[in-house]
Amino acid sequence: MSTDTISRRDFLIGAGAVSAGVFLLNQEILADAAAAPAPAGPPVGIGVIGLGLQGRDILTALGGLATASVVAICDTYEPYAKRALETAAKATSFTDYKKLLEHQGVEAVIVATPSHQHKQIVLDALAAGKHVYCESPIASTVDEAKEIAKAGLAAKQVFQAGLQLRSSPLRKHVFSFVKSGVPGAIGQGRAQWHKKQSWRRMAPTPEREAELNWRLKKETSSGLLGEVGVHQIDVLNWYVNQLPVAVTAFGGIRKWTDGRDVADTVQAVFEYPEQLNVVFDATLVNSYEGAYECLYGSEAAIMLKGERGWMIKEVDSAMLGWEPYAHKEKVGDETGIALVANATKIIAQGKEPGKEDVDSKKDALYYAMEEFAAAVRGGAKPEAGPQAGYAAAVCAIKANEALLNGAKVTFQKEWFDLA
Repeated sequence: MSTDTISRRDFLIGAGAVSAGVFLLNQEILADAAAAPAPAGPPVGIGVIGLGLQGRDILTALGGLATASVVAICDTYEPYAKRALETAAKATSFTDYKKLLEHQGVEAVIVATPSHQHKQIVLDALAAGKHVYCESPIASTVDEAKEIAKAGLAAKQVFQAGLQLRSSPLRKHVFSFVKSGVPGAIGQGRAQWHKKQSWRRMAPTPEREAELNWRLKKETSSGLLGEVGVHQIDVLNWYVNQLPVAVTAFGGIRKWTDGRDVADTVQAVFEYPEQLNVVFDATLVNSYEGAYECLYGSEAAIMLKGERGWMIKEVDSAMLGWEPYAHKEKVGDETGIALVANATKIIAQGKEPGKEDVDSKKDALYYAMEEFAAAVRGGAKPEAGPQAGYAAAVCAIKANEALLNGAKVTFQKEWFDLA
């Protein structure tokens, strides 16, 4: 077949290039991070500890997996446990996590309690021989995060930090893309999380309301920078393959003047070696543009939003050869080339990558649960292990400290050391 008559579909199937998750760049083949087949074995018996919003989302994600089975759930608040049983009807319900750890069917636990409660639960679960998935930030203080991470490193069981964006097939795919150098020299990075909501939870008693609203008090919460920003800050650290050397943060309460002392709007500037800066901002005041991460390179910008990704090329960047065949979409005022993971699977179904995606309803949390279950059954180690979970926590917690103290924090190398 001549190149003059090759069709777009023939190119996608025959050459493979971008759409098949394999890049033909300067005659190098760069394969994206396709998920490995799940190891054989019965579904992993899982206990979920903490049944608030995140816990319920976790139960929903686990319900879509053939490789995992929720056999036990735990929360000290009965209405949460009762509601969770609507999703995990066959699970045994507990109010004491230590009783859950004694359940013979529980092989692995997912800790989704408030972050300031993680440490003892994780340590007890590992001591009981359970595999552990701990939501991020893995703790609300650096000292407790280090204790958790060191225990995770020392354990024979799987320890996975809840940095679910690292489990996203799209983000793994784009990581390979960035690593290949296609975007050029990275000038800066940016991430944001905008969602208009109060963060306040209602409860029947003042005591219970205070417990549910732990995120609104600086004694128990690392605020938007820790509880939300940890995920996107981690992605940008991962992509630039560096840890920050300093952070400055600003923010305050702009709308929700309801007695909280945690800012509802924040911005942090992370400084990296060689004068690279990354900006993260978050607000509970406005939802415009939602959440995204973006790297601005000399040849192209890479934009990630949910499970969608695009490359927006500079007008003077060199042609790579495959652009005419790629699916393009409007991204704001620009035209972006869709970056697609699992494109081989999409093509095998007779569909076109970027237009008709496979598994479009599965989010990063679903893939994190899938990765955890596979690791328990002897599959590949999770992308977000103890070290990654700890480093992300240090970055987020120290950024929040910079905000609270109104002063730049200079990171010390030993802060990231788990030795």
